[in-house]
Amino acid sequence: MNQEKAPILEALEEMKSARLVPFDVPGHKRGKGNPDLTAFLGEKCMSVDVNSMKMLDNLCHPVSVIKEAEELAADAFGAAHAFFMVGGTTSAVQSMVLSVCKKGDKIILPRNVHRSVINIMILCGAVPVYVNPDMNHELGIALGMKLSEVEKAIKENPDAKAILVNNPTYYGICSNLKGITDLAHAHGMKMLVDEAHGTQLYFGKDLPMTAMAAGADMAAVSMHKSGGSLTQSSFLLIGKDMNPGYVRQIINLTQTTSGSYLLMASLDISRRTLALKGEEIFEKVKGMVEYARSEINQIGDYYAYSRELINGDSIYDFDTTKLIVNTLPVGLAGIEVYDLLRDEYDIQTEFGDLANFLAYVSVGDRPRDIERLVSALAEIRRIYKKDSADLMTSEYINPKVIFSPQEAFYAEKESLPLEECKDMVCAEFVMCYPPGIPILAPGELITPEIISYIKYAKEKGCSMTGPEDMHINRLNVMKGIHSAASDVTFMLHNIS
Repeated sequence: MNQEKAPILEALEEMKSARLVPFDVPGHKRGKGNPDLTAFLGEKCMSVDVNSMKMLDNLCHPVSVIKEAEELAADAFGAAHAFFMVGGTTSAVQSMVLSVCKKGDKIILPRNVHRSVINIMILCGAVPVYVNPDMNHELGIALGMKLSEVEKAIKENPDAKAILVNNPTYYGICSNLKGITDLAHAHGMKMLVDEAHGTQLYFGKDLPMTAMAAGADMAAVSMHKSGGSLTQSSFLLIGKDMNPGYVRQIINLTQTTSGSYLLMASLDISRRTLALKGEEIFEKVKGMVEYARSEINQIGDYYAYSRELINGDSIYDFDTTKLIVNTLPVGLAGIEVYDLLRDEYDIQTEFGDLANFLAYVSVGDRPRDIERLVSALAEIRRIYKKDSADLMTSEYINPKVIFSPQEAFYAEKESLPLEECKDMVCAEFVMCYPPGIPILAPGELITPEIISYIKYAKEKGCSMTGPEDMHINRLNVMKGIHSAASDVTFMLHNIS
């Protein structure tokens, strides 16, 4: 296909030249009705913040320009079909699960998934079969799923409908995508991939395998992260064995009927850019990240890791566009370095956890930005370095699942002080965001280890979200359920 085309952009330009008189929504009427907003965003932006009309097609039922833009995106990503998603990758991930699972259906997945996956299981009643990932305790990160562990989960749950993998993880870790996909298909299961951090894999050279290349059935791709589109815009890709008409029905259950043409145009333009220049763009990104890694590792104590971690199984591959830095040998938690970079050096990184921080590098960065980051890290080490003996390293704690997420979330609950929640079953989420991987999810046992972890993360300044109590001094627990870990087993066949 002609990847130089951008059908949605071209239709918007044609609409502007038609000088239409707008007696439709939005009420700002191309910006004239809200001059303050127009002054802030600009007339060009406001003039194309419009509603669906014949010449612009309709996201819920595309037959012209949006349909053509979807076909171009599918061609660029090597998919059978691509859907424009304007509710972020959260909506794409949730549409994947809803497309293959209903109430009571099992889905095999790693526990270190984004909260959007567990959220949709609360809504649809799917039952998780967790494959606990390996841990690198020195770095404090969860790894990918071992092929042998996936195979074990399949043998124990042959009635599972699908397998879901997050690949690559926030930390650049990749599982054996092709091996897991082949296993899933051999047992009649669908393969779903949360590829939120993987846009670059489709266009860069010498990067890990993509979901579509591995033969996955569905993949959620966060185009706004490394692909250059506007925040909240993503693609949902599907393979040849999925029914695109049914998947669109599923998407339309939750996605807005008032799709933003700003978001759709940004997807259209960014797809064109990557299709034409993606290899060049991500070669530049890889070069900047490799230079930054080398310079940071020469400072001392910091560890910016890369492909040397690959073990052929739980770290099957590594995304070399990711600049992840372990800070523990400096005596500082990753979140502490994150805060220092922002507060003292005006450098905003993507996130910090208890052991690492992520500096998201893209084509929008400049070599001098990298130099500034490296210099700031050197100075932080010189000024703030301390003993690391008391630092916690674990970023992931294997959960003890007692009830399904849906059962626990909608159960009768009570609010208790955090310290009194030991051996209770959680009825809400607790997580650091980003990365948005739950420390606790509904239905999981609250252990002393988890309570200590939450308190430690709060003390270190992690951005904690999820519970009704914004200060996380209290948690909602299932009323009347109090069990020692050894007394309770989560039996999937007992779930209605």
